[in-house]
Amino acid sequence: MAVLSISFMGLVATCFQLFLHSHGFAITSIGHSGSAFNPNRMSSALKVVASPKVVSGSSIITEEEVLAAHKAWGDGLCLISKTYEEKGYAEAKKVAQQVLDAAYGYAKGIPVLFKPTLASGEQTFRLTNEGALSYFVGGFPEYPNDGGFAIMGWRKVESFPEGILLNGNTAISTGNVHCTNKDGKTTIVDKTWAYKKDNEGNVRIVLHHSSLPYSG
Repeated sequence: MAVLSISFMGLVATCFQLFLHSHGFAITSIGHSGSAFNPNRMSSALKVVASPKVVSGSSIITEEEVLAAHKAWGDGLCLISKTYEEKGYAEAKKVAQQVLDAAYGYAKGIPVLFKPTLASGEQTFRLTNEGALSYFVGGFPEYPNDGGFAIMGWRKVESFPEGILLNGNTAISTGNVHCTNKDGKTTIVDKTWAYKKDNEGNVRIVLHHSSLPYSG
């Protein structure tokens, strides 16, 4: 029965992949991309944040570009934390906005659906740049429960996507993200991102859904 079950599931998976392929989709299962923040390389990290992270002459999003987007997001998170510790809240807020401008669709007028990890009630789902910025650094009276996820001392971010769905100028990835702070404690988050290429060929996050793993 075990062999038959495996064979059957393999057949289902194969048929599903053929279906996706026939409709213009491509799905890949990949490893992980990691981001260990190096405080001695602040200038290179700033360069990642200051300009869009993925630029291509093609309108098609590739797996490599999605993985690069994962890494750039992790670099940005670590940079915000480090800036907060060394230069204070005001500078960290500026860097956080740079990260949002570079990684998400807000600056280009592209709608973004943002569901952060540590949010509840009416503030669970956010549709504005301000809502995302508040989650990263806190300090907004409209979001009194935000403590600033990006200023929690992060030093290393690793992405472990289970799969990436590619479809022309859009892509979706889902999997785990491991965030390690300066004390060596790692927080594991379930993460789904959707991406879209803008008119300049930059890969932008248009959906950010994050939650803690089920522990029931």
